[in-house]
Amino acid sequence: MTLTLLFVLLFVLILVGVPVAIALAGASLAFILSGTVPPMVVAHRMVNGVDSFPLLAVPFFILAGNLMNTAGITERIFNFALALVGWMRGGLGHVNVGASVIFAGMSGAAVADAGGLGAIEIKAMRDAGYKTDFAVGITAASSTIGPIIPPSLPMVIYGVVASASIGQLFAAGFIPGLVMAVALMLMVAYFARRDGFKRDQPFVLRVLGHSFKRAFLSLLTPVIIVGGILTGAFTPTEAAVAACAYAIFLGAVVYRTLTLRRLIRVSYDTIETTAVVLLVVGAASIFAWILTSNRVPEMAAALLLGASDNPVVILLLINLILLIVGCFMETVAAITILVPVLLPVAVQIGVDPVHFGVIVVLNLMLGLLTPPVGMVLYVLSRVANIPFERALSGTAPFLIPLVLVLLLVTFVPGITMWLPTLIYR
Repeated sequence: MTLTLLFVLLFVLILVGVPVAIALAGASLAFILSGTVPPMVVAHRMVNGVDSFPLLAVPFFILAGNLMNTAGITERIFNFALALVGWMRGGLGHVNVGASVIFAGMSGAAVADAGGLGAIEIKAMRDAGYKTDFAVGITAASSTIGPIIPPSLPMVIYGVVASASIGQLFAAGFIPGLVMAVALMLMVAYFARRDGFKRDQPFVLRVLGHSFKRAFLSLLTPVIIVGGILTGAFTPTEAAVAACAYAIFLGAVVYRTLTLRRLIRVSYDTIETTAVVLLVVGAASIFAWILTSNRVPEMAAALLLGASDNPVVILLLINLILLIVGCFMETVAAITILVPVLLPVAVQIGVDPVHFGVIVVLNLMLGLLTPPVGMVLYVLSRVANIPFERALSGTAPFLIPLVLVLLLVTFVPGITMWLPTLIYR
């Protein structure tokens, strides 16, 4: 079997609805069986793919996000954001973005943001008279901030695949995440002016103080996680464990909203999600090994560098490839497969691996907002009880500021590299 048939088989399996992990492993096994490599290589490569200490952070960050949603922490965050920026025109749109920025420092997953905060945000915006399409659109777009601001599950996967410092990757994503938030809030302000949105509530200092007091311990979560990592008190994996312990403490002891039954249910959900993620990582590692052993990274580098010797053109081509793949492939699988192929090209034209990691993750987050995969859109269409196509049309305008931020992050490395250079280098 040639490499062309390998890719054809993979995409045929994905298009007919076979789960990504099974499609990757199945196509890889068919390729291996057609050659002289022992089939045992499949099991060997899958085990090696998940045998990594940094990957321990994945289940703990997933558990932390699930605990925050179950323990009522997300509601306190939303109410604080409402008191803080709800007085602005289009206030609940700004609240949506602000709450996502805060929640990003806890869970690191766009789907967790969309599923947890999304239900609260969309209901509040509907009750306040906002169009459902607008509510779903800003909720979907703001959820992509989660994996950019630390902690970030895709950054952990990228760090493992690229052998890059996860601490530096976390630091690199902080400013781009804030830039995304500002861009989305500017878009909300544009819609507010165009459509005549009113202020949702007056600014009352007493209400802000009360909501801050209720949310204070919850707001300490990102401080503990991010501060611990950046100061060197925690490794990313240890920070994930600390986040889980703190979330359990808040839910069970302080707020008393986390019962034993809820904890068991959350644990089951975490095990299920983790199993899916690690199965994708293991299957994608086989596929990536086949590409590497057949010199696909070298061929891709030669092809891209042969198309142009201009770094700007090459970066645009890489972004285009990542955006297209993100439309069809799950984030973890895309990182595991594409990074070994594209990273050598990026390094060859002078892009730092940490900077490239933010570019990769930001591109793939846009894929969560585009069909046919569009996982965030599927989640929010169920939350809002609207068709997938309507969720897509509501989200489409917010892709404009996100793409502009992607280009800014790609071609202005200082936005990404200033903080990791200041802290680590």
